[in-house]
Amino acid sequence: MHRVVIVALDGVVAFDLSTPLEVFDRVRLPSGRPGYQVQVCGVNRDVDAGRFRMRLHQGLSALRKADTVILPGVADVSRQVPEPLIRAVRRAAREGARVASVCSGAFLLAATGLLDGKRATTHWLAAEELARRFPRVTVDPSVLYVDEGQVLTSAGAAAALDLCLHIVRRDYGAAVAAAAARLSVMPLERDGGQAQFIEQAPPPTDHTSLSRVLGWLEENLHDDLSLDDIARRAAMSVRSLSRHFKEQTGTTPLQWLLKARVRRAQALLETTPISMERVASSAGFGSVAALRQHFHRVAGTSPQAYRRAFQSRPRRAG
Repeated sequence: MHRVVIVALDGVVAFDLSTPLEVFDRVRLPSGRPGYQVQVCGVNRDVDAGRFRMRLHQGLSALRKADTVILPGVADVSRQVPEPLIRAVRRAAREGARVASVCSGAFLLAATGLLDGKRATTHWLAAEELARRFPRVTVDPSVLYVDEGQVLTSAGAAAALDLCLHIVRRDYGAAVAAAAARLSVMPLERDGGQAQFIEQAPPPTDHTSLSRVLGWLEENLHDDLSLDDIARRAAMSVRSLSRHFKEQTGTTPLQWLLKARVRRAQALLETTPISMERVASSAGFGSVAALRQHFHRVAGTSPQAYRRAFQSRPRRAG
């Protein structure tokens, strides 16, 4: 089983600690078994988190068996990073562990040297300071997270969810990540430079003005739908429909439809061996050429390259 070890230091940000703990701990595979074994460790067993204190069961030796190490943010980024933590994280990385930081945890990760020569992100308020203190790191404050392969960084607060779901998708594919996204109640769409990896959660189940029409769109992505078709289904004028879509989803009806079709194509590419012609037809694109064009615009890569990178592969038992 994949081991995730989260490091808690004095001053740890509770949200940054709890988000990966909850996301990874709740992941279930199609067989029903857990996808991850999650532990929390620290330099010291007693951790002062500001408004509360924690007693940890594990010391830094837990990192020796970690497949993924998570470094949550800390309230005071000016505090010196403990040398034992730097050594333990470097050793874990040398032994093949993936290392990810949440929010200001990027300062901890940068102190290990593992971000040197790489692109990274953190909370936008701290981005300038991170770049000043670690000039060998290329800091990008405009994205939700950055995946550099073995090392990953996320921006602040809710971006931790985006990062964790991206990691789940890397490890177990779209279906497992989608289930994790539903548990996390992710929004329909998240803006950001890494949008190709963000799960589009199902339409809301309440009876707000667009909930039913969004569900209908999801069920009919393969049909040739016009703006007038959607407006008739919603029992609105085209103008009202566009206004409500902008208010509730942050985008236009046709742009939402396009991205939903790309997500459908992504799922098919990840989970089936069907031809590009069938992927295009099932996702509502009129041709393979249209699929390629719109897929590249939304996901930043070609359908073929996406399939090679993300098609589900059998996991080793464990």
